[in-house]
Amino acid sequence: MLVRDTVQPAAGGEERYVGLEHIGEGSLSLLGAGTSADVTSAKARFRRGDILFGKLRPYFRKVVRAPFDGICSTDIWVVRPTEGIDPGYLFYYMASQPFVDAATRGSTGTKMPRANWDFVSRLEVPVPPMDEQRAIAAVLGAFDDKIELNRRRSETLEGIARALFKSWFVDFDPVRAKAEGEDPGLHKPISDLFPDSFEDSPIGEIPAGWAVASLGAITEKPQYGYTASASDDPVGPRFLRITDINKTAWIDWRAVPYCDAGPSDRKKYLLRKGDIVIARMADPGHAAFIEEGPEAVFASYLIRFRPVDERFGRFLQYWLRSSAYWDLVRGRGAGTTRSTLNAQTLSRFPLVVPSGAVASEFARHVESLRDRLVVGMDESGVLSQLRDALLPRLMSGDLSLSQSRAVPVEVGS
Repeated sequence: MLVRDTVQPAAGGEERYVGLEHIGEGSLSLLGAGTSADVTSAKARFRRGDILFGKLRPYFRKVVRAPFDGICSTDIWVVRPTEGIDPGYLFYYMASQPFVDAATRGSTGTKMPRANWDFVSRLEVPVPPMDEQRAIAAVLGAFDDKIELNRRRSETLEGIARALFKSWFVDFDPVRAKAEGEDPGLHKPISDLFPDSFEDSPIGEIPAGWAVASLGAITEKPQYGYTASASDDPVGPRFLRITDINKTAWIDWRAVPYCDAGPSDRKKYLLRKGDIVIARMADPGHAAFIEEGPEAVFASYLIRFRPVDERFGRFLQYWLRSSAYWDLVRGRGAGTTRSTLNAQTLSRFPLVVPSGAVASEFARHVESLRDRLVVGMDESGVLSQLRDALLPRLMSGDLSLSQSRAVPVEVGS
């Protein structure tokens, strides 16, 4: 049944908030959450275990099971099963392509189509006995449990990398320890790479021998991306867009569409390992470091910065996620959906640049963390494909986990 519990955020205290931007497109996963302080208009309340289905442009297949209590956009249906329907089974039914297709067919509106609950609630679907429902939910849920485990592990690895960057390049912990005559807690060959004193600079005290430079001074001439239409069909290389880089600390290449690009455009806009792309509008400031991936070009709303010295690639990757960088972005009036950045502005951003040896050592540490992260996310991609291959067969009864016979019922009954 559709839960209709509307609440004003101000009356709800500090609660977690889920908007459409927090739900992965086709991934059946929650990418993050905000708080009630982030929103002002009326929202829908949900409970842990409820199904959240994005009704705006339902073909995006944005559906998750809520892992906590909270409030959500009114463009999200909050659905709870009636008696005799297993919650997990109902979730996977609503995540199945036949349901998404039906919701899309019954949508109202042209530019911003919204699914119609009155339409989908009248859909008649085969519902097997409870044992079969639970078995189907358990099989499909095992895939999502492993995917969620990989996501959490990836977040932990990412957190370790960020903490290391902050310690070395924001708090200057090794330098500070050596300056105070203390052990920095590093192996001696690594400790020896750091200076043991500070010196003044235009932006304050920095480690002796390090420099203050602009982003443009340590990267090649920036380049704006390629203008093309995204396609789900493999008509050419992958087409990396802002929406592919602004939600997580990694790129899910399986979700990146394709585009048509001739040989000269492919050569001109081809991404290579070590490139950095930064969003200039829509969600300005978000950036991605290109790791292993398929042949891809980048869209026109992105700007490419390529480090002159490859040793500084990983250093820049995490500087672009630091509070110092985001202070610069917001200080230029960017960081909102209405503002923009350009190559000239970004090139002028100042940063404290370590020695090449320290940058190289940081890259060595981060590479091992990122390699494990990428392997985990690749595995999740394979698991997601297997789950989505099994889902329609289990739901249709083509692949049965018992000999029980399905009985048709209406979704909204």
